[in-house]
Amino acid sequence: MSKTGKRQTPSVFCSICKMKVKLNIVGWCCLYLLADGLVLAQERDQAQYWLDLAATDQTYADRSSEIGRTRAFREFLGEGSIVFRENGPVDALEEYRIADFARDELTWESHYIDVSRDGDLGLTAGPYTMVDESGEELDLFGYLVGIWKKADDRWELMADMAAPIPGYLSLAVEPNSEDTLPVLSETAHPVVAMSVENTMQSLIDADNLFGLSINFRGGQRALLRYGLENSRVYLPNMGPAVGAEVASAVYGAYLDDQLRTTNPISLTYMGGFLSSSKEMGYTYGTMEADTDELGPGFRASYLRLWRLNEINEWRIAVEALNPIN
Repeated sequence: MSKTGKRQTPSVFCSICKMKVKLNIVGWCCLYLLADGLVLAQERDQAQYWLDLAATDQTYADRSSEIGRTRAFREFLGEGSIVFRENGPVDALEEYRIADFARDELTWESHYIDVSRDGDLGLTAGPYTMVDESGEELDLFGYLVGIWKKADDRWELMADMAAPIPGYLSLAVEPNSEDTLPVLSETAHPVVAMSVENTMQSLIDADNLFGLSINFRGGQRALLRYGLENSRVYLPNMGPAVGAEVASAVYGAYLDDQLRTTNPISLTYMGGFLSSSKEMGYTYGTMEADTDELGPGFRASYLRLWRLNEINEWRIAVEALNPIN
């Protein structure tokens, strides 16, 4: 009934309904426009974050040439940073406080760089050459994979892993921000990533599930299940493997070659970090299988960069392994 006591006609009801529908449509359109505007702004910001990290890594490499490896590392290492050695992950600041690598001339160039949407977490990876100026040891070649975290508007190196290879690699290739676009296309929308309950514990859980999956599925199928379509793998004695099919095949073959025992792999998470934008994080630790009568065991350190995908599941973007003797 209307205020005059007369029954409203169906046409009046239809008009009211149409008005409500229009208001809802306008509301949703405004929400999507706001979200799209946020994405565009973050994309512009992320491009600058990428450039900042690229410049920092280049400065880091230049400083290593200018003042030596040891002093350069001390300048860029962050509190709580780690490096991976033959005995596993160790405190980087302590390692470079007591060690002197003055004889080693380390040169590198990052070929791949990835940065979180909020610009507080990033990864650099590329070939290195290490020359022993004393001539007492052989020159070394390989890939360096580094994790960086921004603290007080300054990029700090938080994790550094080397994957040695048996031959020289050209340092002439420069990084390109477009290389990360396929990874970003698989990453959750910023609004979605911030709206779901993404915590460090959820990342640790994914890390542990990947370890269990290796035992149940094997390395190849596990990485296919938990890796991005554009995942990257850095392993000893070989160049980087890029793309789900290639990376998983190489990863599976490497583990099959190393695992001469039927004992399961035990994964031990040791640390990590979740970006403030909650769509990128990293984990590190050890993977090992005990020796049995069928063959020797397996021990390796791992460094893992994760991204939250479009259906809010953590996926491996970069996997790097370093043997433990």
